[in-house]
Amino acid sequence: MNDYVLVSDSTADLDPKVVGELGVRIIPFTYSINDEVFGYYLDERDGDISDFYGRLKKGAMPVTSQVNPITYKEYFEQIVKEGKDVLYICFSSGLSGSYHTCLLGIDMLKDKYPDANVIAIDSLCASVGEGLLLYKAAKKKQEGLGINELESWIRDKCSHIRHWFMVEDLFHLKRGGRISTVEAMVGSALKIKPILSVDEEGKLFVKSKTRGTSKALEYLVSKLVEEGGDLKKQQVVLGHADAPEKVNRLKEMVIDVGVLPENIIIAPIGPVIGTHVGAGMTALVFEQS
Repeated sequence: MNDYVLVSDSTADLDPKVVGELGVRIIPFTYSINDEVFGYYLDERDGDISDFYGRLKKGAMPVTSQVNPITYKEYFEQIVKEGKDVLYICFSSGLSGSYHTCLLGIDMLKDKYPDANVIAIDSLCASVGEGLLLYKAAKKKQEGLGINELESWIRDKCSHIRHWFMVEDLFHLKRGGRISTVEAMVGSALKIKPILSVDEEGKLFVKSKTRGTSKALEYLVSKLVEEGGDLKKQQVVLGHADAPEKVNRLKEMVIDVGVLPENIIIAPIGPVIGTHVGAGMTALVFEQS
């Protein structure tokens, strides 16, 4: 029996309809703008994504915060009270302290429920990369994998999820300390589009720099062709930070190289990730063959 619940967090950035079909549960992360605190729910019940990016473009400087141990403890406790186990796929420890915080929450829970089976996995993935891992894991659960089998499967797959991001707004990379002020100024003047990826420790890094949107999108697709194997068998997720035209263009390019339309998920990048990459970011994620 699959008497357990698959859980992740809202940084997975999947469409809420997809999440509903998968039967997984999502822990909301939070962000604040001008001391106004919002919960990032995938269904946008506590803050519209378009409104967030509109405020970002006008100069707002949002701040993100990680979930505290008590929130984790209470969230998992609800599931344990249902008589079910928990398998939690967490946002990369290379980008947030959330994984270590959730372990504290689990310890608190086990003080009260010593027999509770709550497993947390550091996904080493970010945004739609985490979303793709969650999607694939949920499909495996639907196939009948038990909690321990799925745990092993996820831990094996974490390092195989390939992340490729094109960033439009250099200011946010500068603010996060990933590029210098001079690099941001020169890059903006020359219309440089940094290409980011996630390393083996789950940390974000600048992989390359291209000039112009077209070249940047071509670079993303080239990495899919290089690393994706048989593209007709690939499930890909395309993410965008308030950039629907670019992501639709990227979708057509991905189809042109062999990915089947039914194997493409388009997902909006939410405020938590958007705070750090800015509006206009476009992402392509897939499993390395």
